[in-house]
Amino acid sequence: MNQTIAITPVDLSLTAVLVVILAGCSWLLRLGIGWQLLIAATRMVVQLLLVGLVLTWVFGIATLWLVMAWGIAMVAIAGYEIYARQSQRLGRRGYAIGSGAMALSSGVVAILMLVVVVQPDPPWSPQYAIPLLGMLLGNTMNGVAIGMERLTTSMRKQKPVIEARLLLGHSFDQAVMQLRREAMNAGLIPTINGMAIAGLVSLPGMMTGQILAGADPMTAVLYQILIWLGIAGGTGFGALAAVVWTTASLSDDRDRLRLDRLHAKAAE
Repeated sequence: MNQTIAITPVDLSLTAVLVVILAGCSWLLRLGIGWQLLIAATRMVVQLLLVGLVLTWVFGIATLWLVMAWGIAMVAIAGYEIYARQSQRLGRRGYAIGSGAMALSSGVVAILMLVVVVQPDPPWSPQYAIPLLGMLLGNTMNGVAIGMERLTTSMRKQKPVIEARLLLGHSFDQAVMQLRREAMNAGLIPTINGMAIAGLVSLPGMMTGQILAGADPMTAVLYQILIWLGIAGGTGFGALAAVVWTTASLSDDRDRLRLDRLHAKAAE
């Protein structure tokens, strides 16, 4: 295979011109997203460059505790992002649900993939552990956030229906079963859509990166299949745990609906 073609700062600057032109079009058309676009692009560049420097250091040390600390930091940040995306918030309990669901599902799937499937030496090799966990967390985060958001907003809107079912003698689980099912479906739609078009419409990121780096295409395909299956499992179990725990948090031991525990996101 050919060697990887190096990317220079000049190459990146030429690509960045596209973002600058788009921001200029936004300013001319008064769309109001020009500064947001430029700030987001700047943050992305700075964050990735810093991560690249830190990962170089982490890869050189490659200790279990350092990899675990990196993973915990990723879970904590992703948990906050889930909390920030909710229009109906459960406070600290909501943050714990989002973080716990991600850590449980993505952590178990990542350990399974590293110890049983990929089997690097050592199993916590940061070259494998950190990218795999990062991809799992990124996708699981979306599924958990969408599932929780759909469930809480639906329960708020359907409060009279839920209470009517409870008055008719239904258990709380029976009263919210349909809303819970819809929340799970919503959380899994991005993953299902991504798997459905993989290879036909888009070449997923990991596969594309490996091919650009000079890897054999079939090897890249097998790794991408492994990642997609792991993402499906992590996202599915993460969304399931988040939806179940959120449902339990919005009821009490007498099967009463407790929407008073939800607080609307403050207007920005």
